[in-house]
This record gives sequence, C-alpha cells and structure tokens, in this order.
Amino acid sequence: MITDMTTGNPLKHILLFSIPLLIGNIFQQLYNIADLVIVGRTLGVEPFAAVGAVAPLFFLITFVIVGLTNGFAVITGQRYGAKDITGVKNSVVVSTILSSIVTILFSAICALFMHPILSWMNVPNNIYNNAYWYVEIITIGLISTTLYNLLASIIRALGDSKTPLYFLIIASVFNIILALIFIKNFHLGVPGSAFAVVVSQAIAVLLCLLFIKYKFPILHLKKSDWMIQDKSKFYQSTYEHLRVGIPMALQFSIIGIGIIIIQSVCNTFGSDVIAAVTAALRIEQIATLPMMSFGVALAAYVAQNFGARKFKRIRLGVIKTSTINVILSILMAFVMRFWGTNIISAFIGTTTASIINIAHNYLLISTIFYFFLGQIFIYRNALQGMGETFFPLIACIAELLVRSFAAVYLAVKFGYIGMFYSGPIAWVSASTILFFGYFGSIKHIIFKVKEKLHS
Repeated sequence: MITDMTTGNPLKHILLFSIPLLIGNIFQQLYNIADLVIVGRTLGVEPFAAVGAVAPLFFLITFVIVGLTNGFAVITGQRYGAKDITGVKNSVVVSTILSSIVTILFSAICALFMHPILSWMNVPNNIYNNAYWYVEIITIGLISTTLYNLLASIIRALGDSKTPLYFLIIASVFNIILALIFIKNFHLGVPGSAFAVVVSQAIAVLLCLLFIKYKFPILHLKKSDWMIQDKSKFYQSTYEHLRVGIPMALQFSIIGIGIIIIQSVCNTFGSDVIAAVTAALRIEQIATLPMMSFGVALAAYVAQNFGARKFKRIRLGVIKTSTINVILSILMAFVMRFWGTNIISAFIGTTTASIINIAHNYLLISTIFYFFLGQIFIYRNALQGMGETFFPLIACIAELLVRSFAAVYLAVKFGYIGMFYSGPIAWVSASTILFFGYFGSIKHIIFKVKEKLHS
C-alpha cells in the first residue's frame, strides 16, 4: 500500500512505517545469523569461526549494494513526494540499469581478488578454506541481493514498508530450511550455508516482482519506459541518481572497511576471540535494530517531505525520532549489559567459558556508547533523505580513520580488550559530525528555498 507521508501526524507515519521495518530487520538479521547458528551447532567452533572471520567482508559487499540502492530510492521517494509519477518510473528504470552494471563489475572484482583480500584479513589457515568458499559463493550470487534490495527500497520509498517485510520473512524461512538441507542432508558444509543465502534472496526477488506486477500499477513499466528518447534527460537523471547513490554506497563501504580492519585485528587473536566477537556482534545488531529502524523510516519520511518542500515537518520528524532513540539506547544498553551473554550459547553448541567471558567484556564496553550510535541512525538518515551526502560521507571517513587507528593502536597496547573500544570511539566522532552537519544543512536548504521564492 502506497503511503503519502507529506500530510498527517509525522510521528504516527514514522511509527507505522518503522514497525514493519523493525520486524523486517529482525528477520534480516535472522537471515545473517541463521548461517552462524546452523554452522556453529552442526559443524562446530572452527566452521563457525570461518563464517565469522569473513562476515565483515560479506557485510561490506552487502553494504555497498544497500547504500547504492537506498540512494537511488531517495530520488524515487522525492519524485513521489513531488507527485511526479513519470519521474518515479524513470527513477526505477535508471536505478535498475545502474544497479545491475555496478553489481556485475563489483562481483567480478571481488571474486578475482578474493585470495589477496582474505590474506590481508589475516584469516587463520585452519579455517581459510571454509571462509573462502563461503564468501566467494555469496559474491558470485550477488545479483540476487542487489535486485531484492533495489525492489524493496523502491517499494519502501513509496510508503509501503509492510510488503518487503512479508517477503523477507518468507525468504528467511527458506534460508533456514535450505541451510539445514544443504549442510545436513547434502553434506555441503559451510558452502551449503552460502548457497542457501543466495537461493533465498532470489526467492525474495521473485516475490517482489510478482507483487509489483499485480498490486503496484504505478511501477508498471512499458517497453517505451526503457527506451532512451531524450539523451540529455537520461544523462541528467543518471547523474542525479549517482550523485546520491555513489556517496551513500561509499558511506556504507567505509563502514564495512572499518569493520574488516577490526576483524583483521581480531583474527590475529585466534578462533575463540573470533567466535566470541562474532556472536556478540550479532546479538548487538539485533539489540540496535529498533534504533536503526527508526532511522530508515525517517529517511523515507524526509525524502517525501523534502520533495514536497515541507521543511517544518522534516524538523519535527527528526526531533521526535531523535528523542525516541535516546530512550531506546538506554533501554537496549540495560538489556544487553544484564542479559546479552545468556544467548551466546545459542550460536555455538560447544561454547566455552572463555568465549562467554570475551563476549561479555565486549558488551560491557560497547553498551555505554549506544546513545551515540542511536543518534548516528537519525541524523545520517535525515541528511540522506534530503539528498545531502557530504556530511554523512565525512562522518564515515572520520569513523573509518578513528576506528582503524584505535583498533590497531589499542590492540597493541591492551590486547583484544583495547580493540573493543575502537567502535564506540568511532560512534562518538561520527555522531558529532552528523549532528552539526544536519542543522547546518537544513538551515542552508531553507535559506536557498526562501531566496528563490523572493527572487
């Protein structure tokens, strides 16, 4: 169902939009952790560590695609907010073409240089083979991930956050079933888990296409929609999409690179530390999903209102969601500090006291800084919804530099405990930049609009 968020109660729109997103994000994490749970409980600690050792590389690849498709969907949302239906269809066409080209090139490059990448990441020899085949298979099947994220982003840009949720739930169930079949029945081991991810994503793509065909007439494209009738307009539209999509992809990739650097440091401490950090990060990602969901919902809300030039509504939405995330950050920190490690054993059937203790230490450190992480989700998405990419990009670069320096330096000084502080320090840096960037950007945008009206 298409939703116009340029009228009505801002908080109600954001809440109703974010709830399906939250549920969807939970299932997205189930998508990610199902492999780990199944691998850990059926194959043991070393195969579990193999998946965990390359998980940041998997996330980097996914982040690039998610950033690119979300950036393209910002243009779709802005055009829908401006009631430009022809522009919406044009945005879908341009987004599909660009996403396909980027994915094919990205898959080929990653697959070609996978061995040097894993060597640079310090993947231990005892888990190298499983780690290589897991990430290689996912990279080769990346087109299914791209198409799902693109279609889901377009559907959400038009105000429908429920439908992608339903498809994600179905795909997650398929992922779990297929992983069990491939690993236990076909004895494919860790590669079987990767095959399950690719196939289940392809199922989600098919469901999105069928839904659009029967329920979203606004997105029905004719052969003429794919024809380049005016080259100058096509080039202009391509530039407009890339202007937002590429910086957002870079932002997400920078985050991913930072995680890879930390993982490369983590990999030097052995399988127990890798397994503990892998499990703790998955639990933390689930805990922070409510905050992230409000941020994604805010991006769709801001994009539509930016297209409609309703800046007061943008400000009101940002203030309300920022307040909610403050409350959520405190609540989630409390929950994680006292109960986070109770579910570590669900990931690995043979969990040791050492792994539990390492994971617990990580959570004790990171939860103190959830406030800053919550504000990153708000102000980054608000800026991206307005099509502003400069400050999010600068924040990501600062986050990468700070995270990398802290991870390497503190790990040398204090061991893996020092490494645990690198993420929180990066959150503080990035949130500060985004906070001031948002207020400066929206004041500048309003000033320019008023200047045009008076001229």
